[in-house]
Amino acid sequence: MAKRDYYEVLGVSRDAADTDIKSAFRKLAMKYHPDRNPGDTQAEHKFKEINEAYDALKDPEKRAAYNHFGHAAFDQSGGFGGGGFRPDFASSMSDMFDDLFGDFMGGRRGRRGGRQRGADLRYNMEIALADAYYGKTAQIRVPTSVICESCSGSGARAGTSPTVCKGCGGAGKVRASQGFFTIERTCPSCGGRGETIETPCEKCHGSGRVTQERTLSVNIPAGVEDATRIRLAGEGEAGMQGAPAGDLYIFLAIKPHEFFQRDGADIFCRVPLSMTKAALGGEIEVPTLDDGKTRVKVPEGTQTGKQFRLRGKGMPILRTHQYGDMYIQVVVETPRSLSRRQRELLEEFEKVSSEKTHPESTGFFARVKDFFDGFGDSG
Repeated sequence: MAKRDYYEVLGVSRDAADTDIKSAFRKLAMKYHPDRNPGDTQAEHKFKEINEAYDALKDPEKRAAYNHFGHAAFDQSGGFGGGGFRPDFASSMSDMFDDLFGDFMGGRRGRRGGRQRGADLRYNMEIALADAYYGKTAQIRVPTSVICESCSGSGARAGTSPTVCKGCGGAGKVRASQGFFTIERTCPSCGGRGETIETPCEKCHGSGRVTQERTLSVNIPAGVEDATRIRLAGEGEAGMQGAPAGDLYIFLAIKPHEFFQRDGADIFCRVPLSMTKAALGGEIEVPTLDDGKTRVKVPEGTQTGKQFRLRGKGMPILRTHQYGDMYIQVVVETPRSLSRRQRELLEEFEKVSSEKTHPESTGFFARVKDFFDGFGDSG
């Protein structure tokens, strides 16, 4: 199923300001939040879709990439869900240009002695919000090419060694004259390496590397955000016949949390409040990311949409000792499944209510009456 355009998902134009995108996200997230739509799978899907769109458009660099490449800019061919890896796109592009222009320019770019650096690899890792809050050290298993221990990466059988290529004399290039021109190209005998292997290693068949699953340790610092990239230098694919290894890039994805929504270093928690608690005021107990809880004083007459700010209770800011804030977003819940006595009490309350009890609704319907009265006067 094709993904919808992220701007369409949030209901904003492609030239929308960052503040408009954030505002649209907040409204839709409140509307389709699972707590407000229990058991509604369609609302749950839309909530995930909204979060994915906002994550791509809130960051200027990611938004620019999306504007240019569309969904292909975030293609996760390895899959964030179960972890995976693939050769880095930049490395693949480099190989493509080498194939197209390497011989024409007198040899492959980025190679010395024909030995090409190993490919960069990508590993997609999904972590919990708590892991991003505290940081962690994770163990990952990566199947990749490593140096062959039998030949120490040379590609030649133990006890032997590569010999100087007879075709190019070790230069890695050969020349041919055509009329007034002398053309230099990669030696076809040794592939530009300047040496050949007469007796290949039986284990790696002359490549100098074998496929093996490795266990690596990854340090995830506190405060990382979605799509953070962690580089492990030299942990990528081993190069052919002793060439340097590439790098391994860990791309992080943070799982949605049951209670919290993240916006940079700030955390938002939607808290349903009973009608009586909102009317009478009091205190509520809410969870915090540091595995604790805190009490929030709710003033008398609190309305839906009211936010309470808890300073320093948000996410840690990467590479600093500072923290963002936590915002409690109140949603007043209308009572349902009333008993007879409850209905009688509410009906009695409605009879004794006044303009001061419901100033907004009273004022609104008064203006509506004036509006319709104006139509009658114009006739």
